[in-house]
Amino acid sequence: MQAAVRKLATWVGMVSLLALAAACGDGASDAGPYRIGVLASVTGAGESYGTVISQAVQMAVDEINEAGGVDGRMLEILVEDSKCSAQDAITAYNKLTDVNGVKIILGPTCSGAMLGVAPRAEQDGVVLFSGSTTNPDIADAGDYIFRTALSDAVGGVQAGNMLWNDGIRRLVTITEATDYAEGLRRTTAGQFESRGGQVVAEERYASDTTDFRSQIEKLLDANPDALYISAQSEFTAGTVVKQVRELGSDVPLYADVITVGTTALDIAGDAATGLKALTPVLDPANTLAQTVLANFRERYGYVTLDWYIGSVYDDVHITAECLKQTGDDQDADGFRDCLYDITWTGAIGVDYRFDERGDVVGLSKAIVEVLPVDERFADGLGFKILDLSPET
Repeated sequence: MQAAVRKLATWVGMVSLLALAAACGDGASDAGPYRIGVLASVTGAGESYGTVISQAVQMAVDEINEAGGVDGRMLEILVEDSKCSAQDAITAYNKLTDVNGVKIILGPTCSGAMLGVAPRAEQDGVVLFSGSTTNPDIADAGDYIFRTALSDAVGGVQAGNMLWNDGIRRLVTITEATDYAEGLRRTTAGQFESRGGQVVAEERYASDTTDFRSQIEKLLDANPDALYISAQSEFTAGTVVKQVRELGSDVPLYADVITVGTTALDIAGDAATGLKALTPVLDPANTLAQTVLANFRERYGYVTLDWYIGSVYDDVHITAECLKQTGDDQDADGFRDCLYDITWTGAIGVDYRFDERGDVVGLSKAIVEVLPVDERFADGLGFKILDLSPET
């Protein structure tokens, strides 16, 4: 069996001048800080969740450093903007590896960025460790690629079953033309069709689209039982939901994690009420998860896409544990082997691990329903959980 790579990188919203200065040195100092690269979508289609992910990473890094670091050595984060784009991710990766010399990178944020940069990381022996990339093809991206994000190969099955179990038989889909959204749509539709359902119409749109009415009208003309939205950006997701209702349609709406984020729901307003989604969530019974969310809310004044907060929070702490074992931020092979061997209990689950392809095992998504506007965000979220363990 190929040795699987588990590269954990921590990303930060802001980098101190001290961290940047340290990044200019060669290699890792035994007495100095551990330097971890970060590929974060602080701009681009993934900006809204790239920001919340960066903030969660910073919070976790500060927590570790304030407690004395990793065996007395601090963590330093070197952040580059991957812009939710394959080409920009490659440029950012080259700077982190060629200029800063890092061997462990947390991220990227988006699936397209991961698929673009993974071949270079595999060739260079650099670990990529993402808490948010879900495209099924990432499982085959290489031996140094790991993720705590749930693959849409699993999530799509759950989503397809959700649609079928709700009595949907004629489905239409609208999909953002990105690797993440396309992968999610493909696996969801495939499972839905395998159960006997029919996808009677589909539309795709570019990430800079703002008016979806003509596409929505085409989809509604197919007389569907439901419309499934697969979006990369919270901005497009919320706008699609809003414009469906503006056209006077009451067709049931289904979606994924992006469409139930705070930004998307703010844009959609009342139009999102009743929308159902298959999304990862933090278990309300998980004490650590709820503590992490409470600390995040106190520090930043809001909570959105709660599972991503927990996911990258765990990634940072797993990174610290593997650095403790290897004692060297340049030992990518040792770090990878640590990831293969580790079993972790954290904010996103109990006793989860990574399989031989670097995919997380032991986690599941949940079915949620968006609440009316006046009931949203009382606990930091805009939905209620209907089923924590849906059919797989």
